[in-house]
Amino acid sequence: MTILVTGAAGYIGSHAVRRLLADGHRVLAIDNLSRGHNRAIELLSAEAGGRLTFVKADVGDRATVEPALLQHGARAVMHFAALTYVGESVDRPLDYYRQNIAAGVALLESCQAAGVEKFVFSSSCATYGQPPEHLVPILETCPQHPISPYGRTKLQFEHILDDFAESQRRGGRSFGFACLRYFNVAGCDRTGLLGEDHDPETHIIPSAIQSALGLRPALSVFGTDYPTPDGTCIRDYVHVEDLVDAHVKVLEALRPGERRAYNLGIGRGYSVREIIASVKRVSGRDFTVREEPRRAGDPPRLFAQAEKIGRELGWQARITDLDEIVGSAWRWFSRHPKGYKP
Repeated sequence: MTILVTGAAGYIGSHAVRRLLADGHRVLAIDNLSRGHNRAIELLSAEAGGRLTFVKADVGDRATVEPALLQHGARAVMHFAALTYVGESVDRPLDYYRQNIAAGVALLESCQAAGVEKFVFSSSCATYGQPPEHLVPILETCPQHPISPYGRTKLQFEHILDDFAESQRRGGRSFGFACLRYFNVAGCDRTGLLGEDHDPETHIIPSAIQSALGLRPALSVFGTDYPTPDGTCIRDYVHVEDLVDAHVKVLEALRPGERRAYNLGIGRGYSVREIIASVKRVSGRDFTVREEPRRAGDPPRLFAQAEKIGRELGWQARITDLDEIVGSAWRWFSRHPKGYKP
């Protein structure tokens, strides 16, 4: 099967491309390289045996995407392409609505023209906003009240997919989709080929690793007085390989006409202090930690109740030890301190 992967040169998209190639699929990879990395595509192409086609384009460019889908006969899509910084979305909401909504609609128009039947969407736990403490761990039935433009774009696109699927059903056509609501994605490909390279880097594990490598003068911890065992926020960290495995299982199980939604996480949380201790332990290096005031909008605890996907599809996170998650990231970052840059 040929599968379109959008955002294929990014962190999660590149890991997904590698897994799909390993499973024997042909991959049509699309990325505008605004935040993805051409080096990741080069590395994937070298081991693809001719089964990877890369097209540099925005997913909203119908004049490019639609002919590519038709030419390669893609009938399934994994849609990762998006702007994903919560803080940036507050400062630049129109950019987020343009890329995450308008370009996504254009992608669906291309999919409709090409007869795509299955669509797996990279959604987010940000669609839940700040659930009250009694709703943590978070179920898929938790009310969705996002508090950032980023979260709102993800939820709105879930609604768009639902409306589009219903219109296809009423028209006698089949279109199935799944919304996968990620919690915190972490770690790197354990063979060391692919990594996580964001600019700017805001995620706690790579930020702590950069501090251990001396690439940052200090690591800031925002809030140490939360009602948690050590006073810092607790979050759910799912390894990127487990995350991709969930996408593959969902794509295999999804049937045209179905509508699914799943949380993806390990079902427990690690605190900021636990992350810092793990990075110091794995790297064998100490680094400066600065305690800063709380940031507005940071809940004390957020982690998934991910039993639904386990019950329905047999998926369960396998890489749940914090040092193993951190270790996979440390190995890549220590070998690539400049990221994908030469």
